[in-house]
Amino acid sequence: MKIIQSLYVISAAVTLTCCESLDYAPGDNLSDTTFWQTEDHARQAAVGMYSAMKAPWCFGMDFTFDMCSDIADGTSPWADVAQGNTFSSVSAGVQNHWQYLYELVHRANTVMRNVAGMPIDRETIERVTGEAKFLRAMAYFRMLNCWGGVPYYDETCDINQQFANLDAPRSSADEIFGHIIDDLTDAIALLPVKWDEADLGRATRGAAYALRGKVYLYSQHWDEAISDFEEIVYNRHADYGYALHDDYNDLFRLYNGRHSDEMIFSIQSIDGNTAGYALDIVSYFGNKSTLRLIAGNTIVPSTTLVDMYENADGTDFDWDSYFPGFTDGGSDLRRKYMCVAIDQSSTEVTTTLDCDTSKVMDAYRKRDPRLNLNVITPYSHYLGTDAGSEPRDKQFVLADPSKGGAPMEAMAFIRNSQGWNSYFWRKWIPTGNLDGYWGEYNRTPYEFPLIRLGDVILMLAEAYNETDELEKAMAEVNKIRRRVAMPELGSGPQWLSVADKDEMTARIFRERACELAGEGHRYWDLKRRGMLKNSVKNATDIFGDLMFTRTYQPRHELWPIPLVEMERNTNLTQNEGW
Repeated sequence: MKIIQSLYVISAAVTLTCCESLDYAPGDNLSDTTFWQTEDHARQAAVGMYSAMKAPWCFGMDFTFDMCSDIADGTSPWADVAQGNTFSSVSAGVQNHWQYLYELVHRANTVMRNVAGMPIDRETIERVTGEAKFLRAMAYFRMLNCWGGVPYYDETCDINQQFANLDAPRSSADEIFGHIIDDLTDAIALLPVKWDEADLGRATRGAAYALRGKVYLYSQHWDEAISDFEEIVYNRHADYGYALHDDYNDLFRLYNGRHSDEMIFSIQSIDGNTAGYALDIVSYFGNKSTLRLIAGNTIVPSTTLVDMYENADGTDFDWDSYFPGFTDGGSDLRRKYMCVAIDQSSTEVTTTLDCDTSKVMDAYRKRDPRLNLNVITPYSHYLGTDAGSEPRDKQFVLADPSKGGAPMEAMAFIRNSQGWNSYFWRKWIPTGNLDGYWGEYNRTPYEFPLIRLGDVILMLAEAYNETDELEKAMAEVNKIRRRVAMPELGSGPQWLSVADKDEMTARIFRERACELAGEGHRYWDLKRRGMLKNSVKNATDIFGDLMFTRTYQPRHELWPIPLVEMERNTNLTQNEGW
């Protein structure tokens, strides 16, 4: 977001600290006589809302939610939720997400309440109000998906006066849904189709349509979802200007102010060095060769994700077609097929042992191109950095330590800081040091989509399918496949045919997993369609060895209300099973 360039001049008038947790101090606010007076004040207030939205525990690390699903494995930040065995009402992530979402709600409420009476032009008031309603809807929609019904606070709640008495009981899930729809309907009426270049990143009318369509889709209001998605996909009443980015790989490498028309609502990180602002993606997704990251790869692509990607001709991938007996052969056989030996200095492969590395590489590269654009696969190369943060080519090898050395990131090979024989992310991971542009591993300078057109197109396909419009659903999915030169559904061979709604549903959700990997959508997809239970299985590495266990209980479908919040607000009731 270009709007983040103003983050450092945000007025304290909209600065809250975990509002729902009662830590908020009203004395931090400026009085109405010094703030809420000018156009610039209105803009600063809007920036304050976006600042809260981009906070890591709000929406600033949405990409990490994939570790709670079957397409990624990880140890941080949602280990409790992902693994299930220690998931509880005192889990840090559960508490933090609740607090930061409510902070966004209260910032939006503060803006709405105060901007209404400002002595500025009506258009500015309406636009800022539209932004506040959009962001409040985002926050409540996430809370709805995490906890179901939650306490509802609108702009009549003055946090200055009520900070010590936020004791509303939980509204029902239906009531929260209704409030979200009302906010987004208002936002559609108030927001512009586009902002000027200087305000790139602020919520638009198209973003409000997309989010409202998503809310309808999650609640299975298929016709309403179709109407909203068609509005922006087909420009029904305005020229929204959205288009699929020509290059799938480039879409996730937009930095230094570059923007894509595929981004409907995104965080455009500005500058990868100390003077700027950027999301911290690399700390979770990077490997130890990524700008000499201290730890890294706390989240890795799962074997389930990698095996989802089709062969280049659209047939299902099967390991046994490359290595007979691989699927059921166990760890020893897989190591025999895939491991080499390297020297003790980690500088070269000394012998390939029984491994045909070209054949291993073919098992990955003769697939849907998105596999190797999203994932670093065995024996492929990656441009990392050496000890001086200078670019240096690295290779991902599967080394047998009993036959030689082990990979070291300071030399020629990538090392996994968790000790796993897992895959690594390529998506979102800068190469080298971006010609000197990138200087801090915890600032990933790429534009990150919270809503993008590719996602909307696949949601539209889902809604079409649920209303028995199979041909329309296939047409939308084929737009996504066409970009990466994958054969289109229904285009000839039997394996590309789609017989019915159920088969199309499976196709759509696999397409979503492959297209949106690393963007944080899969967990919510599984939850909303009742597929979470059947997706939970232990995390295993490339050889089938256990990395960690996962468990599922019916109560996991809704998160527990944080215990500390129930202690603060005795009117809260706990979700079933917790």
